[in-house]
Amino acid sequence: MKKYFYIIIPLLMACNKDFLDRNPLDKPSNESFWNTAADATAALNGCYDGWSNVNDVIYFDCASDNAFNPYPWEGWQVQATGAATPTDYGSDFFTFTTINRCNNFLENVDRTQMDEKLKNRMKAEARFIRAWDYFRKVTLYGDVPLITKVLEVSDANFARNKKEEVMNFVISELNEISKILPPKYDAADVGRATKGAALAVKARMELFSGKFAESSKTSQEVMTLGYDLMTKYNEIFLPQNENNVEVILDVQYEESSYRNEALGVMPPASSGGWSSINPTQALVDDYECLDGKTIQESALYNPKEPYKNRDPRLDVTIIYPGALYNNSYLNSIDPADPNGDYYAPYGRSKTGYYPKKYIESPSLYQDIWATGMNAIVIRYAEILLMYAESKIELNQIDESVYSAINKVRKRAGMPDVNKSIYNNQSKLRELIRRERRVELAMEGIRWFDVVRWKIGDQVMKGKVMGALLGKVDAKNGALTLGTERIFVENRNFDPGKNYLWPIPQKAIDATPAIVQNPNY
Repeated sequence: MKKYFYIIIPLLMACNKDFLDRNPLDKPSNESFWNTAADATAALNGCYDGWSNVNDVIYFDCASDNAFNPYPWEGWQVQATGAATPTDYGSDFFTFTTINRCNNFLENVDRTQMDEKLKNRMKAEARFIRAWDYFRKVTLYGDVPLITKVLEVSDANFARNKKEEVMNFVISELNEISKILPPKYDAADVGRATKGAALAVKARMELFSGKFAESSKTSQEVMTLGYDLMTKYNEIFLPQNENNVEVILDVQYEESSYRNEALGVMPPASSGGWSSINPTQALVDDYECLDGKTIQESALYNPKEPYKNRDPRLDVTIIYPGALYNNSYLNSIDPADPNGDYYAPYGRSKTGYYPKKYIESPSLYQDIWATGMNAIVIRYAEILLMYAESKIELNQIDESVYSAINKVRKRAGMPDVNKSIYNNQSKLRELIRRERRVELAMEGIRWFDVVRWKIGDQVMKGKVMGALLGKVDAKNGALTLGTERIFVENRNFDPGKNYLWPIPQKAIDATPAIVQNPNY
């Protein structure tokens, strides 16, 4: 794995303390800095620092119907409940520090005496990081300021650019730099932006923009670059398999120098964790049975043993009651058992479920709070599903659509798509949306799908439920379930408001020309 020593030199931190991070560089220092390739590398590494992080990946499902975050101070509860306001906005992605670092790099790197081919590649990397940041901003906030130069104090007051303009900028940038970035790097530079990463984010942006023909074409291009599915689904997320053939874009960590300090938020207290991310019953219910039918349709589904005969991805993704985890059977549903996980006042799931991806076993790591585990942002399975979805939305249903979906399903241990049932656009749309949910669950993608499918009023509103209460046999994990299901919370969702997050009031105060999103 790449050892990134992010050198955030003082000149990169000399900035006004407001949300835009205006004029981020002290001019005299900036003028004397850009001399060598090492200077350019240090500045580019500064752009990479914070472009994304493991929290963005593992927590983001808590903003959706996939998960519940029990701790308001962690910054995700208000988005999910529909209670976010300009002053209580939870997680904040409306800062421009990374964008301004990239802008500064692009404005100054030409002064550096270095190999021109390397310089052009580094420019493309900075443009990728900037485009990624704008992809995230425009999908969360809609209209956002499109800033492509280093800002001076005189530039303080400007309005938001239209959503479509920003989306088109992101697509155009990624298209251009995909022709410059290499398909892969030597081991020393693994983790930097590649051609595949640029095209993958471009396909995402096109899909979000409703540009289905373009997304289909872009996804096809990624499919020619040599990526593939790992043989087994669980192997994708094991530390010994970092930088595997399925990974297109990830956040690199190094245990000794740039540690991943977040994996411990997922397991129960009995395994040394915090239980900050609680998968919901709605997510669990979307996993099919082994015959390829939903739990509402399959004869294999037994409500008294609801986790048996299910899509194997359920067992890889979620620790459920009665599952063997860390040498004991999870007892998260018996409030009468003082030795069970349900009994713990802190560090227990409020749904009875825990995430399992990335932390199949705490024994994989010397310290779950200080690991070198990378956080996967985009992987090849999503490309196959984006290709299939694009073709379905175009109503161009051919064998390539089924083939793409079947590759993902068969790798997971599921049967091929039943063509006698899923034989039209409506039924295939239903299938692909369920497939995306279970394949990519707990990977930070679900909220963006909810937004682009405009299903928030269907899936976000109402009661959030957890597992059925009951008993777990400590000797073998056998369940004795009752009829009472864990109630977690009530959520609201206003389609005229909650598809966009509120602009933090501090941003509007600093730049009055910025107008708040509707109904906040």
